[in-house]
Amino acid sequence: MSNTTKEDILIVALHLFARDGYEAVSVSQIAGELGMTKGALYRHYKSKRDIFDHVIKKMEQGDGEQAGEYDMPADKKENEAELYEMTSMDNFMEYSKSMFSYWTENDFASSFRKMLTLEQFRNEEMQALYQQYLVSGPVEYVKDLFESMSIEEADKKATMFYSIMFFYYSLYDGAKDKRRIKEKFEKTISSII
Repeated sequence: MSNTTKEDILIVALHLFARDGYEAVSVSQIAGELGMTKGALYRHYKSKRDIFDHVIKKMEQGDGEQAGEYDMPADKKENEAELYEMTSMDNFMEYSKSMFSYWTENDFASSFRKMLTLEQFRNEEMQALYQQYLVSGPVEYVKDLFESMSIEEADKKATMFYSIMFFYYSLYDGAKDKRRIKEKFEKTISSII
């Protein structure tokens, strides 16, 4: 691939990580997939770990952009208390629908989610990232939002809400009619709170 960019390398590497797992993919494999030498790849990134670190940065950026687009907090409650207090349920529901689309339809985010799902069983760092992005981190975020909205039993309802979201991620991945799954998700979350 001529004129390979840093972005191309990230995307190809993440696709390989999502398919085979991070540990199983080599720099040679990434370079080969791009039709370049390892030396050419090393002009863009120092190592496979450097590529992975840039994948994480891109995910953090994408998450922040998603939150900003819906006027939602992008950081923990203690760092953005005012934004938490200003969040409405309508805004939260629209944001949740957009996040479902982001994690299932956005190629980069979906591949990242699949990679973490595979790798969570292989090492502690990946397990921590899996928790941060896909399990305990989102539940804590929703709980903090619900508490800011004065929703009773915020912890319990946040767990229920996010459990449904997580369940529909899994259904979506294997569904033939992905649009139907997305519609069912949106209908289900609208009846939770």
